[in-house]
Amino acid sequence: MKTPSSWNRVPDIAPEAICAVTDRAATIPKRLPRPLLPYGNGRSYGDVCLTDKGTLILTRGLDRFIEFDPLQGRLRCEAGITLGEILALVVPQGWFLASTPGTQFATIGGAVANDVHGKNHHDLGCFGHHVMALELLRSDGEVIYCSPETNPQWLYSTIGGLGLTGLIRWVDVQLKPILNPWMRVQSQRFANLDEFWTMSQEVEAYWPYTVAWIDCLASGESRGRGILLTGDHAPAQSQPIGYRPREKRMLIDPPFSMINHFTLKTFNALYYRQPVRPQGTLTHYTPFFYPLDAIQNWNRIYGKKGFFQYQCVIPPENAQAAIADLLDTIARHSDGSFLAVLKMFGNKKSVGMLSFPRPGATLALDFPNRGSRTLNLLSALDDIVRSAKGALYPAKDARMPADLFQSGYPAWQDFSRFVDPHFSSSFWRRVTL
Repeated sequence: MKTPSSWNRVPDIAPEAICAVTDRAATIPKRLPRPLLPYGNGRSYGDVCLTDKGTLILTRGLDRFIEFDPLQGRLRCEAGITLGEILALVVPQGWFLASTPGTQFATIGGAVANDVHGKNHHDLGCFGHHVMALELLRSDGEVIYCSPETNPQWLYSTIGGLGLTGLIRWVDVQLKPILNPWMRVQSQRFANLDEFWTMSQEVEAYWPYTVAWIDCLASGESRGRGILLTGDHAPAQSQPIGYRPREKRMLIDPPFSMINHFTLKTFNALYYRQPVRPQGTLTHYTPFFYPLDAIQNWNRIYGKKGFFQYQCVIPPENAQAAIADLLDTIARHSDGSFLAVLKMFGNKKSVGMLSFPRPGATLALDFPNRGSRTLNLLSALDDIVRSAKGALYPAKDARMPADLFQSGYPAWQDFSRFVDPHFSSSFWRRVTL
């Protein structure tokens, strides 16, 4: 069996043992080396889904739908089912995930454990807002039914709980209604960060889905230039368009990163100048929500050394100055990000004790792993986030300092009371011990 890894391939660590679970009624064998950690489809970044001690419990075998109400849009399914598998079932029946991240290959258990968010956070919040119930298996065999009415403290510690409160057996979610699989979209260029702040505030008033791509290498008057993408589910009278998935794949696994200053500068220049899409353009939901999923193994672009993803959130009062400082620092290092995404979170308070989304601006970046050079850049970005009273996203982290985690998640000690005594991850030990 191939050793499970995180999507960014950093860090390169392996557990002592691997165990697959395929029956939601099964208990956790006592003979397994401790600590334990659930592992879904490996779409997390860094070491939040990894452990260099104990046992990884593979959950993809929990792949059954349990109950679906097509009239109310209520779905109960096992934790190892992917978001894409859910959409394949519910979209033809007029339903969609109320919140979805940028990949449909994440499991629903992983979506709960990381309380993922999407382009519509300002409208409907994050994934945890739509979790109606779940079942949690503890290492001692105790099974806990969790809902807002029954054991709510266990529900809200497990949502965003990084897989540490136990093994999620199944999840019950509320879906949102749609009329067809099409999206009505629009894209607009903005010349710099100042234009983004104004444009973003305007479009959020009437577009439920918004997100911006940023050119990290642009500087001076063009600092923070980019493209703002907005969208909504298409109305019933929309004319269907032809759609055929065109799946591509990285056939090679190069020993070096294909992302460098030259390729990045060329890509950014071309991407910024692409034709914009006028309001009302129709597209299928798949390329709108999951553009990178069209390229299998796209993480190989960064070579065998992998890459670091860096996602932060900055509170509203500090967002404009801090985001500008972050982009200036990246441009000075000439290490721009191939994937740079900027979005405003809404004011809806997350329900999870360790949930990442909160009011403010979130910036997500990818950097090829160039050893100390990259780590020094990330440390410089840490200083800006720390000064701005921001936080980093555990689901996309491989080296966050403990003090930055603890300041960004002040409830971490209260949360520790709900951690299963036999569950842990390399991430959790790194930021709390």
